[in-house]
Amino acid sequence: MTRRTLCLLAFSTGLLQAQLPTATQKEIGEIVRAALAVADAPSASVAIVKDGKIAFAQAYGNARLEPLTPATPAMRYKIASNGKQITAAAILLLAEEKKLSLDDKVSRFLPDLTRANEITIRQILSHTSGYRDYYPLDYVSPVMARDTTPSEILTKWAKIPLDFEPGTRWQYSNTNYVIAGQIVEKVARKPLIEFLKARILDKLKMTSAIDITRARWSDVDPVGYTHHATGPVRPAPPEGNNWMWAAGELGMTASDLALWDISLMDRTILSLASLQALTTEVQLKTGTGTHYALGLDVSTLANGHRRWGHSGGASGFVSQNVTYPDDRLAITVLTNCDAGPAGVIARKLEDLLLGTSADPAAQTDLANAKRLYAGLADGRLERDLIDQDLAAYFSPQAVADFAASLKAVGAAASFVQTSREDRGGMTHRSFTVRTALKTLRISAFVQPDGRFSQFLISPLQ
Repeated sequence: MTRRTLCLLAFSTGLLQAQLPTATQKEIGEIVRAALAVADAPSASVAIVKDGKIAFAQAYGNARLEPLTPATPAMRYKIASNGKQITAAAILLLAEEKKLSLDDKVSRFLPDLTRANEITIRQILSHTSGYRDYYPLDYVSPVMARDTTPSEILTKWAKIPLDFEPGTRWQYSNTNYVIAGQIVEKVARKPLIEFLKARILDKLKMTSAIDITRARWSDVDPVGYTHHATGPVRPAPPEGNNWMWAAGELGMTASDLALWDISLMDRTILSLASLQALTTEVQLKTGTGTHYALGLDVSTLANGHRRWGHSGGASGFVSQNVTYPDDRLAITVLTNCDAGPAGVIARKLEDLLLGTSADPAAQTDLANAKRLYAGLADGRLERDLIDQDLAAYFSPQAVADFAASLKAVGAAASFVQTSREDRGGMTHRSFTVRTALKTLRISAFVQPDGRFSQFLISPLQ
């Protein structure tokens, strides 16, 4: 029996320990298929964790176009920068053993790097170090098509002047994670992938996970694809060996990445202190927040629940992985196209799975806001949508001014909510409206009965 057969059997013998309702599964399929069609992306593999267990794993589209090969949930995709949180966890495991500290200077391990005696490991993991990114491009340049080594990357990009003073700015840089990987190898005295397998991957039974440099991409794995402008899908050229390395060297199934998300919820790998370090927003020296922790974007939903996530991009592959620890929910989306709609799919699945509990009136208020806006653009006041205060505000002159100015900027091409908060017994919602000529901001207050008490429109600066 082959390893891939065993992986397929896992899906039928207990991996799916919970189930989403049939109607929800159908909606997920509709969301994914529609997003793939719009982006002209070949496939997506999706895993969803509910109540701390994998509740859904499905793949859509084709993993390979020649010969046509349907995608399956047992197939590996390159997760790219979604591996950064796992590299950061490796550092934290070594810190738990007192072999290093997040506040150690880089010079303790790599003294030859630029200003290594001033930059901490925490700044490396949070992208506040100032080291220049060696991999900012979204395509494979000639130099990136050739094999390299971590040492060569650091010599070229981490031994030059910093882009900014350490701790004063946040700037994404893959170089930071090559440094982190080198530190893990020096302290653990073994290759990074061996440490990750022994301490994380094998313990979580993430059996599909491979280092894409050491274990060559096989004939049963998806092909990565690209587009030239809006042209047809073409096979994407891969990066040379080691270009991804500790910054994104892992490939795995969506369900295996979901197992990592579950481990964060259950704290099965990291101690409480380490998990808090991994998921706590790092601040700059000025006290300004970065919305980034250690290998993770961190934010808070409208319902006050936490959101930990990251995206990943390799040549021909895009991924999105998000954990909602307070909801015991996680969403993993892997795609095999460099314009893959992983982020779009994840956001729509978030709305589907959390939208009702997070903000039950969101869709109704959005629909009413669109209707009120359209009426004003036409010189008409939808009085059933507003209360007495707003009716008084909309004098004939105000309605005329709204109509003239909104007609002048053209029809709304997009209309989305951008923020929500509670205030004064009402819901304060901000909407962004984009037209061909202008981007507008709407500041709206909505009463509990759904009527608007405020609907102010201004240019978005």
